[in-house]
Amino acid sequence: MRDAARGASAWLALAVALVLLNSALTFENHWPTPLPRLVWPPGVSIELALVLLALVAWTARGRRLAADARVATALAATTLAFALVRYGIVTAPALYGRPVDLYWDAPHVGNVARMLAAAAGPLPTVGALLATGLVLVALYALLRAAWGRVLHGLARPAERRTTTVLAAVVLAAGIVDLAGVPPGFARVTTPVVASTAAQLRLVADGWRGAREAPVDESATDAADAPKATADPRFHALAGDDVLLVFVESYGSVAWTNPAFAARLAGPRAGLARAVADTGRAMVSATVVAPTFGGNSWLSHASLLAGTAVRDPGRHARVLKSRRPTLVHAFERAGYRSVALMPGLRQAWPEGAFYGFDTLLDARTLDYRGPEFGWWRIPDQYALAALDAKAGDGGPRFVFFPTITSHAPFRPTPPYQRDWSRLLGAAPYGPEAAAALALAPDWTELAPAYGDTLAYVHEWLAGWLTLRAAADVTLVVLGD
Repeated sequence: MRDAARGASAWLALAVALVLLNSALTFENHWPTPLPRLVWPPGVSIELALVLLALVAWTARGRRLAADARVATALAATTLAFALVRYGIVTAPALYGRPVDLYWDAPHVGNVARMLAAAAGPLPTVGALLATGLVLVALYALLRAAWGRVLHGLARPAERRTTTVLAAVVLAAGIVDLAGVPPGFARVTTPVVASTAAQLRLVADGWRGAREAPVDESATDAADAPKATADPRFHALAGDDVLLVFVESYGSVAWTNPAFAARLAGPRAGLARAVADTGRAMVSATVVAPTFGGNSWLSHASLLAGTAVRDPGRHARVLKSRRPTLVHAFERAGYRSVALMPGLRQAWPEGAFYGFDTLLDARTLDYRGPEFGWWRIPDQYALAALDAKAGDGGPRFVFFPTITSHAPFRPTPPYQRDWSRLLGAAPYGPEAAAALALAPDWTELAPAYGDTLAYVHEWLAGWLTLRAAADVTLVVLGD
């Protein structure tokens, strides 16, 4: 009886070890959070099956792997590395709606990490780093124990035969699944090696793409733009200031998702009243953005350069060209061009390509109020400072990519009804402290997203009311 119990316990331990190793390579994302989750029915890993079959073949030649601790250590470290790659494979598309492209995305990792740390605060950031370290150590220990148990079982004929059969079945199921006959026969997860190879191809493509010839699809050279005749269609503007506002993170989901639509019903009605009360009219439509899940500047470039810019490689080639831009067209029509960019804190070589007269970045705007997260400067302040920094000398074309509504959407500044106060030494009252106290909820960002878009509608309505007598054409787009 005691021997039977020990035997059952040994088989159970082997089963648990195999399930743990398989789960480390087949887990999915727990949307909409960055956390992993196990799925049922579980997927199966071809890579694990191949390694098990290789180990079986090795033991069949008389090698006692269970006695060599270095084998279990190397296998555990490799499995942990594969699990981390798997985490990136399943998490990035879930959170960003697109796969990672290491060549173009890697340079932004540092800024994203600093943004998230600033939004979370120092103590939560340190706590998260410590927790991550502990989780990795614990996961390695579990994987090390699991591989030790598997190697120990391979030394026993019965367990070795069972492991061989399981691995062979998984491998056969994987081959059938990849062949697609019959569809859905087995749920085989994409091998980590295949995903890594795909990333290496993207890196090679990105490297080649960044070095290709410039995009130049126009017969008119930008250098000749100031000499060209102004487009007669600009006459319809009748000297209006034109503000082109790209609202960060604003998408059709704000209309199609019932929760967002309900949250924004009031702010949208307020914006509509401001439009009507100031004697203006409004039209609206949906368009398909050229990018998704980050890389907002591709949407900006597509409109300003007048050509579809759907990937960073094409963006780099467009910037090397001499094609005229929308900025040049406005300047030919007698407009001063202003890039109002509160989120810009580094050199911006793209500005030379677009041809802006004036750049108002984070430094130039000189914001001295409380800092609202990583991006610091509220959109409302940036718009209030526009007239103070670039207000005289004829009609203006203003390009304004907003930043307050960037993920993680908090802290969201309060709307300041007294616009003149924004430019003073104390732009906000006690309401700022309450806003700053709201930390991001990383497991549920939707409420914060609705709040920040409500803030956008408020300052848009307030600005139109403030400029009731001004001749302004306002173009607002989601990025």
